[in-house]
Amino acid sequence: MVVGKDILKRLQPQDQAWLTELAALAGPPARVALVGGAVRDALLGVTPLDLDVVVEGTGVEELARAGGLPFLFHPAFQNATLDLPDGRFVDLVQARRETYPVPGRNPVPRPGTLEDDLRRRDFTVNTLALVLGPEPQLLDVAGGLRDLQARALRPLHPRSFHEDASRLVRGARIAARLDLQATPELLAQVPDALNVAAQTPRLWAELKLLLQEPHPYHAALKLREWGAGDLLPDLRVLAALDQLPDVNSQTHAAGLLATAPDPDALAARLGVGEKPLHLLSRARSDTFYPPGTPERQLRGILNPESYPPLTGKDVLALGLPAGKEVGQALAHLAELRRAGHLKTQVEERAALYEYVKKVRH
Repeated sequence: MVVGKDILKRLQPQDQAWLTELAALAGPPARVALVGGAVRDALLGVTPLDLDVVVEGTGVEELARAGGLPFLFHPAFQNATLDLPDGRFVDLVQARRETYPVPGRNPVPRPGTLEDDLRRRDFTVNTLALVLGPEPQLLDVAGGLRDLQARALRPLHPRSFHEDASRLVRGARIAARLDLQATPELLAQVPDALNVAAQTPRLWAELKLLLQEPHPYHAALKLREWGAGDLLPDLRVLAALDQLPDVNSQTHAAGLLATAPDPDALAARLGVGEKPLHLLSRARSDTFYPPGTPERQLRGILNPESYPPLTGKDVLALGLPAGKEVGQALAHLAELRRAGHLKTQVEERAALYEYVKKVRH
């Protein structure tokens, strides 16, 4: 039997203390609950870092103010974002229920209970809540604990992906990170998600988050396995990057853009900014970059037969004086590479030798 007190103990000590104090400030008959991913991860033995808290029976703004932490209040949804002392953020949410008048667009919120709030979520494993108090209690309204123990990812209801296609991508991220398997109910909803994908702006935000996962290729592969591979271009570059150590999210984004028919258009839809595009341009250039840099990582995948071009040190070693003549020599070599006359570093070194000999005479 899962005991709420044991779940609380799996949080960081400072989080345990803060949540317990927050529940005490709310007081009865209000209910304060840690919900979603934090409870899910704690049950899996992963120490949660992100905290989401739902409040029922008292005002969020008043409770946030009583807690004494800096916060930003969002009147439209009656939510607050609190700043923890260690730099993390906490979402403090007023319990609500939601309806989707237009699939893919923002939902319309209405006041609700904690149970209503849990039932508006995406997957059963994200509906678990830890109701805080002197004796913390696990609240499971949709069989989330059963599915978590079975490592099953199940949508909360049959129209879940029709209402919000971004849930499909979020599901792939969760499944890849936590090694969960899609249920038949999930796979049956994939066509619904694809039908409304074009009118779901949040889907592109989720794809951007996918690129920030520890292993984006694993999440992208889930989408392909589920029949949603067309949401992303060719995955071969992501697959190759997954084999390298210390690859950052900008490199993953650049690798995905490298296979797109229109990298600029895809970058705009994903909202990744200009940095991945600039990185991709540098990786495709003739400029020298040291081993281990993102440019060299990406270049080695996009052009595996490429070789490290010679540098100014190589030119100086042949006796040309430092200054503009070195730049002219490197520009000459770059032109030969672009024209396809140089295939190896040996050929490049020979070309440099001939160039220096001509310049000297």
